[in-house]
Formats: sequence, C-alpha cells, structure tokens
Amino acid sequence: MKLSSEAFENDGLLPPAYAFGKIDPQQHVAWSSNRNPPLAWSDVPPGTRSFVLLCHDPDVPSRGDDVNRADRQVPADLARVDFFHWTLIDLPATLRHIAAGAYSDGVTPRGKPGPELADSSARQGLNDYTGWFAGDADMAGEYFGYDGPCPPWNDSIEHHYIFTLYALDIAQLPLSDRIDGATVRAALAPHILAQAQVCGRYSLNPALSAA
Repeated sequence: MKLSSEAFENDGLLPPAYAFGKIDPQQHVAWSSNRNPPLAWSDVPPGTRSFVLLCHDPDVPSRGDDVNRADRQVPADLARVDFFHWTLIDLPATLRHIAAGAYSDGVTPRGKPGPELADSSARQGLNDYTGWFAGDADMAGEYFGYDGPCPPWNDSIEHHYIFTLYALDIAQLPLSDRIDGATVRAALAPHILAQAQVCGRYSLNPALSAA
C-alpha cells in the first residue's frame, strides 16, 4: 500500500497552511490556516473492509519546563513522546483520497465536535490538544479531528508529522467510548492487513526554518 500527499513530499517540509501555528516575528506564533493536508493511497490489499488514519508527532518534549521560553531552548537530547494530531477511524474501504481542508479548515478554539461526522460513516477521535489546552480558560475543550502542528518555538529540533494509513479486515473498530490515538492504535493492531506512511517536517523556530 502507498500513501502520498500532493502538498508535500515524504520527509519534506509541511507547508504552514496545514499547521495550527505559524511563525510570527512579534509574538513568536500566530494561528495558521489549520487545514488537513490532502492524502491519496493505492495498492490496497484484498479483503480490506475499512481504513484508519493516524497522524502523530513523536518529537514532543517529555517535560514542559523549557517549552516556549525566551531565555532557553528545548534541548535536543531531551526524551520525546508521541502527540496525536489526527485520529480518523471507520473510513470506507472504497475511499482512496482525502481532500485538503475536508476535515479541518481553520483553528477552532475549544475544539471541533465529534466523534460522529454528519456526512460519513467514519468517526474522528480526540487529538492531544484536548490535554494540552485543558488548563487554558480560552482554549479548553474537546478537540476532535485534525489540528495541525504547533511545536515549541524554542525547540532545538524539527518535528516530524507522521501520517499512517491502516487497511483493516473489519468494517468498524469496536470502540464506543473514548476514541483517541493511543486507544485506536492498540485496538487496530490485530486487524492490520497493510499500512503506509508519509511524513512532513515542521518547525516554529526561525533559526531552523531558515536553514
């Protein structure tokens, strides 16, 4: 199975239009267009009954002590953890592409609704901005669907955004309660027929973005 995007090459730079935040010379970060990128896939294995799409960033700092502080950088050797940006399950087996902006077009404070979608049998799970904004009076809420990159503007490394498509042997994942990236990744493991990835790089550190 092959997965690609017309918006960026594998391991290429993810355009700011598909990010939650973009560089701002005065404030470090400003809201960006936050559109989901276009994706297309092929060479689907026989017996596929549904797809699951996950997007995660494996480069998120494991501690927040240094994050977004002008007097220091997040060190490159800090342990990193996964942060899920998109969890989309029960996509029909006939589907072969997702259009740009189909699931997200702009930043929505307090999050987009879910998990059900009005025009599809697919369901979207919570992304990890739900926890990130939990203590923010203006932004706290349940963040369903896609919300793109907004890495620390003082991080010393680029972040990688890995879009993974799974072809499954079941039409619907048996999840009815909380749907999030970690839960979905565990639940789909016994049902994978094939999987494919495409990765985009992104940074809000001007020194890295100019390199």
